[in-house]
Amino acid sequence: MSDLGHRLATGFAATFGGEPDGVVRAPGRVNLIGEHTDYNDGFVLPCAIPVETRIAWRARPTRQVRVTAIEYGGETDMFDLDAIPHHPGGGWRDYVRGMVSTMMAAGATLHGADLAIVGDIPRGAGLSSSASLEVAVGHAMAAAARITLSPKTIAVQAQAAENQFVGVKCGVMDQLASAASVAEAALLIDCRDLATRTVPIPADVAILIIQSGVVRGLVEGHYNRRRAECEAAAAAMGVAALRDADLAMIAVSNMSAVLAARARHIVSENARVIAAAEALAADDLRTLGSLMADSHASMRDDFGITVAKVDDLADIANHAIAELAHGEGGARMTGGGFGGAIVAITRTDAALAVAEAVRLRYRTPSGDVPDVMIVSAAAGAGPM
Repeated sequence: MSDLGHRLATGFAATFGGEPDGVVRAPGRVNLIGEHTDYNDGFVLPCAIPVETRIAWRARPTRQVRVTAIEYGGETDMFDLDAIPHHPGGGWRDYVRGMVSTMMAAGATLHGADLAIVGDIPRGAGLSSSASLEVAVGHAMAAAARITLSPKTIAVQAQAAENQFVGVKCGVMDQLASAASVAEAALLIDCRDLATRTVPIPADVAILIIQSGVVRGLVEGHYNRRRAECEAAAAAMGVAALRDADLAMIAVSNMSAVLAARARHIVSENARVIAAAEALAADDLRTLGSLMADSHASMRDDFGITVAKVDDLADIANHAIAELAHGEGGARMTGGGFGGAIVAITRTDAALAVAEAVRLRYRTPSGDVPDVMIVSAAAGAGPM
C-alpha cells in the first residue's frame, strides 16, 4: 500500500471506525500554457499530474456528513445536508461544504457520508489542490449516493462552488483538468463551450514543476481583481469577453493603460495556447519553448501577476534548457500568479541535468534549494 493509501486507511479507521465503502482520487494539474484565459472564455492547455487528493467514503443512513482532513492533523467537520452554512473558520471545510451545497443546488440527491481526505499536492504552489479537493468530494458524494455524474458536470459544479461559496472567481480550467484529463496527454480546453481535445505528449518529453518557495493566496483579492479588470476591458470594447477581442481593437480603445495591458495579455495568450498545442502535437519543443517564454513575459509585463523570485526562477530554467537541452523546451510561471511554481518542458534525457542546474542556481526566499518534480501527464479523477 502506498504512503497515501496507508495514511488514508488508518485515518479513516481512527476517526470513523471500520473500513470505507470506497476510495476516489482527483489529481492536481499543471497548466502548460494559457493563464487567466479561462474566465475570459479563452483557451488553456493543462494536464493532470501524479499528485492527488484521495477521499475514503462510507455512506451514512442519516443526512449528516462527517469529514476529517488527515493533512491538517486530523481536523474534522460535520454538517447536515438540509442546511450547509459557511464554516466560521473557512479554509478546507468551506471547499467541502461548498461542493456538497452546489451539487445539491444543481439537483443531485445526496445522502450522508463519512469522508476521510488525504493528499500530496503542495498547497499554495499553483497546482490546484483546491480544485482537486472539490472534484474528489464530488466523486465521493456521488458514489455514496449511487449516482453517476460526468467529468464535465463535476468540473462545472466544482467551479461554481469555488466562485459562489468560497469566493474565488476562478475559471473552469483547474476543475476540468482534474476531472477530465487523459494520461500521457495535455488537454486543450475551449473554456467557452468546454470542448476538449487531447494533445498527446511525446514519450521522450518530461514536465518539470519547480517550486519558487513563494506561497500565494488567491482568496486575498489578487485573482478577483484581475478578473474584474478583464471584465472592465471587455466592456470598454463592447465585447462579451476578451476571447472576442483582438489587438487592433485594444489599440484603438480609449481604456486606461492598465486595462489595455490586461486585455493584451489575454488576447496574445489565447493565440499562444493554440500555437503551443500545435507545436506539442508536432513534437516541436523549440517553438513550444519560445511560446512559453513569451507567455511568462506577458504575465510579467502586461498582466502583472509574477513576482521577482518567480521571474528569476523562470529565467534560470530557460537558460538551463538553452545550455543543457539545446534549446528544446522552455519554462514559465504556472497557476494564478503572485508566487507558486514554474513549469518547464524539455527532453527526458536532459531533464535531470536541467533540474540540477536550477537547484544549483536558485534559492527560495528562505534560502532553501527548490523542490523539483519531474512528471508525466496523469489520468483524470475517478474511483480507485
